Parts: sequence; C-alpha cells; structure tokens
Amino acid sequence: MAHRILIVDDSSFFRRRVKKILEEDSQLVVVGEAINGQEAVELVASLKPDVVTMDIEMPVMDGITAVKKIVASHPVPIIMFSSLTHEGAQATLDALDAGALDFLPKKFEDIALNRKEAISLLQNRVKALSGRRVATGSSSSTTRPTALGSTSTARSSERTASSVASRATTSGSSSSRDYACLAIGTSTGGPVALQKILVELPSNFPVPVVMVQHMPGTFTQAFAQRLNGLCNIRVKEASNGELITPGVCYLAPGGKQMTIEGRMGSAKIRVSEPEQFPAAAYKPSVDVTFDSVAKVYSGKVLGVILTGMGADGREGCKTLKAKGAKIWAQDEKSCVVYGMPQAVTVANISEENYDIAHMAQHIKSEIIN
Repeated sequence: MAHRILIVDDSSFFRRRVKKILEEDSQLVVVGEAINGQEAVELVASLKPDVVTMDIEMPVMDGITAVKKIVASHPVPIIMFSSLTHEGAQATLDALDAGALDFLPKKFEDIALNRKEAISLLQNRVKALSGRRVATGSSSSTTRPTALGSTSTARSSERTASSVASRATTSGSSSSRDYACLAIGTSTGGPVALQKILVELPSNFPVPVVMVQHMPGTFTQAFAQRLNGLCNIRVKEASNGELITPGVCYLAPGGKQMTIEGRMGSAKIRVSEPEQFPAAAYKPSVDVTFDSVAKVYSGKVLGVILTGMGADGREGCKTLKAKGAKIWAQDEKSCVVYGMPQAVTVANISEENYDIAHMAQHIKSEIIN
C-alpha cells in the first residue's frame, strides 16, 4: 500500500521539486498540495494523508500554527522544512514542540553529498514516519516550552537533592554502581525525547551528561539554549577543550564530531572536523562519542539510546558494554522511529527498554543513590 503525502508550501517551485522527488519512489504518492497553513488544515481533514511536509513561513497561516491545529484535530506525522539559520532553528524547534515529528533543511545539499543521497533521505524519512502515532497534546505545561521559545514554569521550583533521591528510589531499586557519566544518543524524535528527560534532572545531578543529537550546527546551539532555559540542570553546546563538570549536559555540536579525552575526573571535550572520522556516517556520530566515553570512563557509564532512524550508537554501545557499562534503550511504543533503539536491542546490548515518559525516573533511580 502506498504512503499518501500532503505537501504544504507557498512556493510552487518547491512543491513541484518535493513532489517529483517523492514520487520517484513507487511506494509514495502525493495526494494533495496546499499553499498555506489554513489550506493544510482543511486538506488534512478531507484527504487524511499519512504524512504532511510543512513549510514554516507562509501567508494566511504559518506552519507552526498549522501544526498545532492539525495535531489537535486530525493528528498526522508532520515533517518541517526549515532554513539553516538561527531564526530557522528557533522556528523549527517551536514546530517540533507543537507536534511535528521531524525536520529537513529546504536546501537538501546541506545534508546530502549528492542528489541521489538527498532523494533517498527524503523518501526514507517520509516512509519511516508514515502511520506513526502522534500525541494529541503536550505532555505537561511544566515540561514543554511555549511557542517562539519562551520558557515554561519548569524552573520555578528547583528540586532539592533529597526530594529527588526520595522519589527516584521509590520507583525502582537503587544501584550500587559508581557512575561517572551519563551518555545519551538520539536522532529523529530526539529533541522532544531529550527534553522529557532533562527537565526531570536536578541542578546538582552527580555526573556529567554527554549527548549526541543528529542536528545541523545552527540547530544544536539553539536547542541547547532552549533546554537550558527549561531545565534545572545546566545544558550547553559543547566547546572544544572545556573541562567536563558533573551536573552539566554537553550537547555535541552539529556538523562536527565530539570526543572525550583525558582521564576520569579531569576529562576534556574535543570538537573535531568530521574529516578526522571519515568512517562516521553522521555528524555528530553517537558511535564516535560513545567510543571515546568508553576509553575515559570505562564501565562507569550509563548509556541510553533514544528514538531515531538507522543504527548509529550500536557499535559505541557495544564498546561501552564490553567495558562493563550499562546500556538502556527507549521502547518501541514511545519512539517516533524505532531504529537506533531497535539496533541495540536486537543485538542484545540493551539491558532495559523504557517508555520515554518514565526514562528520567529510571535514570535518577539508577544514578542518584
């Protein structure tokens, strides 16, 4: 059965381009086109597509408003097309928060080496998201940002270490393992999944958090800033040469590779050009970062793989587990795309699979003793 797509963009040239690319795959069929958000809302209701591709800036009704209305009335997977600018990043994050599941840059050459790769990327993203369950409302007013990047009330009442530890130990057995690092890898669906976890962590979380999210460079900076405004724990885009500190979340810069160097207790971040890791398919790569984490922290690591396409992180998790680290994965039901978590689960690397709604509680129970 073919996947049915609605294309939404005020540019007729871009609509034609996207339609041509999609319909080169016999499993994809474009069932309609809309030139603004209002038309998109109406056509989703009448055509009931499997996936919607959505522009952000349009007349009559913008893409973010359209996403909110569609998710509220006729939930369907939505892929945003965005410009790779700081403003484009902020708007895209707003759209993801409103309920869109994924995004791609409008200039396909920014994320693909050639036309064939760009075509395959778009087609595969659409097929991966087709039919995925879409949440019909925000998870909580205290755990999500409002539109245009303003912060919620998540930071209004800072948790104390004792109350966090108390809640954590009631949800599961505490661990006797002496952890030195929490490492998280994710891709498609990751921004929302990461937010669900990080807003639950206290400001005095006892170990550093190393995070890899597949994103362009301008997006990782904006994403880190947004998370920092929402969370009690400090979140920042990692900088080359900085000393790793407990209680800080370091997000790998997009378009680069992030590794950890040195010794436990005095480790530093190294941000490198992707050419130094030619075998890595992603920039940043979970495998690259996790391999380096294993060298520095050995088995004193909790590695977590969240929603995402592909298998990035499987080899890095295998390296970590060989050192004695513990590996968890997000469960299939709560994933936007069950690719990366499935890869570590099928390979028998993951020891536990948790719903994203409960992942933070399990992490606190495991690390905060």
